[in-house]
Amino acid sequence: MKSYFINEALHKAINDYMSSKENKEGVLYNSFLVVVIRMLVNIYGELDITNPYITRNIFTFDNNLMKYGIKKEEIDNFKRLLDGYYVIDKKNKGSIKKEVNTYFILVQKCLIDFFVAKAQNYGITNDEEKEFFDLLYTPGTSNYLRLSYNFKEAEDQYEIANYYQEKMSGVNKEDEKEDEEKNLLGFDVYKLFNLSINDLSKMDNEEINKVNKEIYKSLDISENALNKEYLLNEKIKAIKVQKEAITTGNGYVDILLIMSVIVTTLMVVIIFSTLVF
Repeated sequence: MKSYFINEALHKAINDYMSSKENKEGVLYNSFLVVVIRMLVNIYGELDITNPYITRNIFTFDNNLMKYGIKKEEIDNFKRLLDGYYVIDKKNKGSIKKEVNTYFILVQKCLIDFFVAKAQNYGITNDEEKEFFDLLYTPGTSNYLRLSYNFKEAEDQYEIANYYQEKMSGVNKEDEKEDEEKNLLGFDVYKLFNLSINDLSKMDNEEINKVNKEIYKSLDISENALNKEYLLNEKIKAIKVQKEAITTGNGYVDILLIMSVIVTTLMVVIIFSTLVF
């Protein structure tokens, strides 16, 4: 009988993660089991997840997952739920009549609880939060495989997004205060328009809002669009590929110059809503 690390699902998940992480656009790297490991890596760090697997040390694995205050029973429950998901998923792949895989939602809720424990007891950065939320299966994820799988597997496509929002509502994040006051977009957006952090620090909230409005307008994105942040990110990524930054040496002048030449017919691949942090 083959020996697995903890159970077959977790063994396969970590093994697939390690073998696919060099191909980040690949199907395997974006499969559910591997995405679960990617969320654990986001919370605990890669070594805390992969080293116990390599050394086959279950005790260390459990201890690593408990370091932010999660109880042993919760860890055991997570492992049981993940294995339950895998059993039904394998059965569905070989059957015409598909069984509803309720573990798809339950596993993600466990991961959200782990993430919230870290946020409350240790602290998280905005980048860590954005990465974790994007990995969840919601209508706002940036990955089309996760998007389509969510619509296929979840009876309520917004259940995980709503659960995340509810659980995170009581978490205080110190580094959010400045962003809320100045309503900043991502710094990579401003960088494309040659606006530095120093430029932004000299602007008040009203000036920032005017710049944001012009950026959305120049990219032909409605400020009222529910998924405007996703649309903005997609267009910014496309622009980075297509052109080099234009500069006059003056950040505020640059934004006007670039807005005059940006092509506004960039393709958008996903139109579903995304949540705003």
